[in-house]
Amino acid sequence: MVYVTGDMHGDEARLFDREWRKLKPGDTLIALGDFGYLWNGSAREKSTVEWLGSRKFTVAFLDGPHENYDAIRKCRTTYWKGGMVHRIRGNLLHLMRGQVFTIEGMRLFTFGGGESDDKEMRLEQGFWWEDEMPSPTEMADGARRLDEIGCRVDYILTHEPPSLVKSAMLMRFGEPESVSKLNGYLEEIGRACEYRNWYFGAMHEDRRVTPRHTCVYRKLLPLAPPPHPAEEPDDEV
Repeated sequence: MVYVTGDMHGDEARLFDREWRKLKPGDTLIALGDFGYLWNGSAREKSTVEWLGSRKFTVAFLDGPHENYDAIRKCRTTYWKGGMVHRIRGNLLHLMRGQVFTIEGMRLFTFGGGESDDKEMRLEQGFWWEDEMPSPTEMADGARRLDEIGCRVDYILTHEPPSLVKSAMLMRFGEPESVSKLNGYLEEIGRACEYRNWYFGAMHEDRRVTPRHTCVYRKLLPLAPPPHPAEEPDDEV
């Protein structure tokens, strides 16, 4: 099975949540940004990363604005399930932006990144990275990969939602509208693509927002396989 969950922010308690009991050997769990378990390089953090990488299931994550991008970049870049990843440790992977992965017959388009709302504080602490927002090259590469497969995937997995979905959620929360170029880019991706469902994590809520847009936070939601599975590519080469 393939599951998705929301922002974890390096919270060790999440690793022992009842929801994790769903995971069996061979499963894949994808965290939709703000993973946060690579942050300050402490001994405790290294132990947690080692534990995650030694699971009999795969733990993969998209990046969000609350990541240590220097730590991620130091990890080996390799090919996995049709797309590029950073192999953090063992079965712990970072799914790079604008990739198309085929896992258990499902085509998944992934695109991390986001914009910090606490940038000034984090600049003072030395824990802010310009890399949090995708570059024009990353956006163009993601669009190109979708074009190569006819803009048809089973699921779109991102940290941020497309702009119209984000605006609707902020309005519901009574917050001022605040969308970025990334949200606009994702809106265009959604208009151009055929997909079954879109999952994102940035809004910290477990709720189906539209029939095809689902915000995930603490739950582990299974992805249903398609009626006609895609051929799975060779693993790491």
